[in-house]
Amino acid sequence: MARDTPRRSKGRRSPWAAAALIGIGLLITGGVYAGASAAVAATAETTVATATTVEDGKLLFQANCATCHGLDVQGTPDGPSLYGVGELAVHFQMSTGRMPLQMQGPQAPQKPAQFTDEQIAAVGAYIQSLAPGPSFPSEEVLDGEGNAAEGGELFRINCAMCHNVAGAGGALTEGKYAPALYNTTPLNMYAAMVTGPQNMPVFNDMTLTTEEKRDVISYLLFLQDTQSPGGFTLGSLGPVSEGLFIWIFGIGSLIAITVWITAKSN
Repeated sequence: MARDTPRRSKGRRSPWAAAALIGIGLLITGGVYAGASAAVAATAETTVATATTVEDGKLLFQANCATCHGLDVQGTPDGPSLYGVGELAVHFQMSTGRMPLQMQGPQAPQKPAQFTDEQIAAVGAYIQSLAPGPSFPSEEVLDGEGNAAEGGELFRINCAMCHNVAGAGGALTEGKYAPALYNTTPLNMYAAMVTGPQNMPVFNDMTLTTEEKRDVISYLLFLQDTQSPGGFTLGSLGPVSEGLFIWIFGIGSLIAITVWITAKSN
């Protein structure tokens, strides 16, 4: 006799169905809560970071700069006052690694930066909050779309006596020097003209207008992107390096050929 197969009533549900529904509901609820919490936390974190930028900069300054510039930023015998220098000067000095200074010397050398961009901006914001000074320019000034020909003329008139016509830099007096500009960023070009770091004079708007500064930056960016059409640049030092090259290799080759011909004839 065949065994009757028990059939489940159409009105009953499996005991696992309720547990599955509860689990799915908990997952959906937890996911929505986690997403909302993350969004709120991100917004709060951004707000806190923005609100404490100046305070963070103060702490960084006290830990790394106050030894020379003083806790009150008014300077010491080892470092000048920073009142009025502005965040632009802070960016130039710290982003190029010139500050913090490792040792006293005729000039602060450029070296790898010791702080992140965020930390440098925080210190700059702190200095700017104490006594406003030169600040960052608009993006248009740094876009390299100015008149490079006009900028080249302005550079030769105002800058080439120290930095060389090709921006290769050069020696100054008492162990000082004008650095090469081959790797200088547009922002630091502008910062150097506005703040006059170390031996460089300040080019305010009475000396070079903002548009003229843009032209000079465009010329220097053109030099950075242009290969030498004549081949070897020889350091772009002009007739000194060229004359030395000709003397050593040109005259030296002639002497070597003369000696070789004389030796063969004998």
